[in-house]
Amino acid sequence: MQPDWILSDDFVPYDRAIAEMEARVAAIRNGAANEAIWLLEHPPLYTAGTSARLADLREPDRFPVFEARRGGQYTYHGPGQRVVYTMLDVGARGRDVRAFVQALEAWVIDALAEFGLRGVIRPGRVGVWIERPDKPPLPDGTPHDDKIAAIGIRLTKWVSFHGLSINVEPDLSHFDGIVPCGISGHGVTSLVDLGLPVTIGDLDDALRRTFLRHFA
Repeated sequence: MQPDWILSDDFVPYDRAIAEMEARVAAIRNGAANEAIWLLEHPPLYTAGTSARLADLREPDRFPVFEARRGGQYTYHGPGQRVVYTMLDVGARGRDVRAFVQALEAWVIDALAEFGLRGVIRPGRVGVWIERPDKPPLPDGTPHDDKIAAIGIRLTKWVSFHGLSINVEPDLSHFDGIVPCGISGHGVTSLVDLGLPVTIGDLDDALRRTFLRHFA
């Protein structure tokens, strides 16, 4: 069954988003609400996941910093980036957290493929990456990748929240204030940075079309 798809046109303050997600997750657990996918943008901010290292916050005074209580490290959110909060019943889907994260990754990859873009997964690096053979390799010879989507979830009694973010056309310089997801050497990219004339609305349509391939 399709979840409720919620679209916010205005920027949503981070603390308000957390409060509304927590209320919706509680209602889902109690059988009082359907699962939900919330599509939104935040004003510029940094979030710290449960594994965040203070040394990775390079510019602590640049934007507001929020403790996210999700998995992962530091992440940037801001205009031009589609945030997708996934409030889904993982318990009803086999109680396999790793499989759930892999389904989120595969969903993003399928949505990007709608625009002819090949997203990849890298062992030890959460999220979705784009191979950049046009850029020089890292000093150890590792090929250069740019991150296009971040993933970080939290579970409460087997209902998920937080979710993922996909870079459509954010100001990529805003990522300079952190070490994104604690990974140095590689970069960050977006659909528009890669030369694709894609809007956030286009991405939303692709996410809707590909959702049921991964979350029956």
